[in-house]
Amino acid sequence: MNRRNFLKGATSLTVGASLLPLFKSLPAAAANNETAVVVIGGTINSLDIHRSGTNRDSYQVAINCYDRLVSFGTKQMPDGSLSYDYDNVQPELAESWEISEDGTEMLFTIKEGATFWDGKPVTAHDVKWSLDRAVSLGGFPTVQMKAGRLVSPDQFQVVDDRTFRITLPFASKLALPDLATPIPIVINSEVAKAHATPDDPWATEYLHRNPAGSGAYKVARWDAGQQLVYERNDNWSGGRVPGFQRVILREVPAQSTRRALIERGSVHASVNIPNKDAKELASKPGVKVVSTPIENCIYSLCTNVDFEPFKDKRVRQAIAWAIPYQKIFEQAAYEQGIPMWGGTSTVDNIQWPQKSPYNQNIEKARALMAEAGYADGFEVPLSFNLSHADWAEPAALQIQQGLAEIGIRTTIEKIPGANWRTIALVEKKLPLHLENFGGWLNTPDYYFFWAYIKGNLFNSYNYDNPEMAKLVEDTLDMAVDHPDYAPNVTRMIELAFDEIPRIPLWQPTLNVAFNDKVEGYEYWFHRQMDIRALKPV
Repeated sequence: MNRRNFLKGATSLTVGASLLPLFKSLPAAAANNETAVVVIGGTINSLDIHRSGTNRDSYQVAINCYDRLVSFGTKQMPDGSLSYDYDNVQPELAESWEISEDGTEMLFTIKEGATFWDGKPVTAHDVKWSLDRAVSLGGFPTVQMKAGRLVSPDQFQVVDDRTFRITLPFASKLALPDLATPIPIVINSEVAKAHATPDDPWATEYLHRNPAGSGAYKVARWDAGQQLVYERNDNWSGGRVPGFQRVILREVPAQSTRRALIERGSVHASVNIPNKDAKELASKPGVKVVSTPIENCIYSLCTNVDFEPFKDKRVRQAIAWAIPYQKIFEQAAYEQGIPMWGGTSTVDNIQWPQKSPYNQNIEKARALMAEAGYADGFEVPLSFNLSHADWAEPAALQIQQGLAEIGIRTTIEKIPGANWRTIALVEKKLPLHLENFGGWLNTPDYYFFWAYIKGNLFNSYNYDNPEMAKLVEDTLDMAVDHPDYAPNVTRMIELAFDEIPRIPLWQPTLNVAFNDKVEGYEYWFHRQMDIRALKPV
């Protein structure tokens, strides 16, 4: 089959009501050792991670089509599966780097022979233009760069074509790992500049549809809302050349369709499948399910302290004692993941996430409600993101029943996913809601920075405590072996559990199902499929 006919066949794949034609057209591709077929439930809305409004499903383009200076290594999980290793930073475009004794300068040497797809050598000039872009365009990319104290183009210097310097305002343990996230991609600056305009100096319109990278895969075709077709870059210098020549990424909104496709062996992989399907598919012949705990992530019930009853921490504690955790774990998580309740009454280590000391205890909850002056309870809406209904709706129903036992009467509100981020995270006006957050940089203090500091995005409940703020400020850039690090993190966890604005339910897993024709999958913190490691069995 030539490339033109292959792509024509790829675009004929259909979904939903046209399931039969999809079954007819996919098995041949899935049986081909040169081609992998992967299905996702989301939609890719841009090929440029720096563009305003680019969604999470689009991040995987940055991973597969672009390189960064550095990446993370690989470790084996207890179940034998593979995961990225946050504690093992590895070269990608940089063959080596040096960090000054005071930790404020990082000097990178770019691999000799590294080239973009068009054959142009990757130079320090491309790295500077790309990082300048990431810190200048604003929005999430600029905020993520700031986490590593990368905030200004003035910090980036071209020493020569293969040498690049980053200067930090002060040493930070987050700076180097931040360069391994999907954001600091290295773009072919000559191509981008050729398509820039006075109104669009960073070529966002061009790069939105036309990646210009050096990564393991090129984009052969993008049909927005349907599919993305990748083609291997055989000259990739960032790592081992991928096992598949082509990968067809199909957008299939209906989970029942995605499940049927993986059960029949019509596709190689189905990404981010619900817990119920993960549990059931694991026993199916010819199907392998990899369920990896999402590091630094907790599904939680959040109590907005701007809502009058929740200003009293005894009410928040009462709610934490009233939740039927085990029933939620069984009916919403299908026992996939790690319970985050029933821990010890004291914080004995700084592992994060860790179990809170709460468990269901209705008598204790009622006593706290009476102490706070709410013996007769009150009414409050309980909200969740409709896009997360597979776990959030059964969790909300169980929470509703548990809170009714202590007089709190809830009305469940289902908010469309398109509106959730604005209402919950930006406006922060939901009194009681289900939320999840997982930090890309895997340290406890990074989690507390985003979720417990007033005004930060994932503090959706307006929690504000000067002691917590000071602890985070002092600790965020501190080395983990500093003598104050562990005591500071211990105190953060103690405050979080005592004041309990965010009530932990469970640590979720990322579930990916495969047929028996593919191997090599590796879990990543960004929760998107890294197709570079996939290979035919």
